[in-house]
Amino acid sequence: MAVWQSFGKINYFIKKGKRKMREEIMEILTELRPDVEFEKEKKLIDDGILDSFDIVSLVGELNDAFDVSINVQDLLPENFNCVDAMVELIENLQEEE
Repeated sequence: MAVWQSFGKINYFIKKGKRKMREEIMEILTELRPDVEFEKEKKLIDDGILDSFDIVSLVGELNDAFDVSINVQDLLPENFNCVDAMVELIENLQEEE
């Protein structure tokens, strides 16, 4: 098998894992706030859609679901403004461990 084919397969599994992570985050968010269309929102924090109580609940759920530890220094609006930002945060935390 050519090297580029191996990279293609690795990339496929990375994308599949990212998609699964995204789906799980969407489930958590929807349970937390069923009134919000999270797919469309890009400024969940900046626009006040999620408040501090929501973030506390969300952080606990994300920590449990993905076996990570979101610390105080991670509690930045840019890490929680949209689903893609949360995926990136969790991926970075998993790489650190």
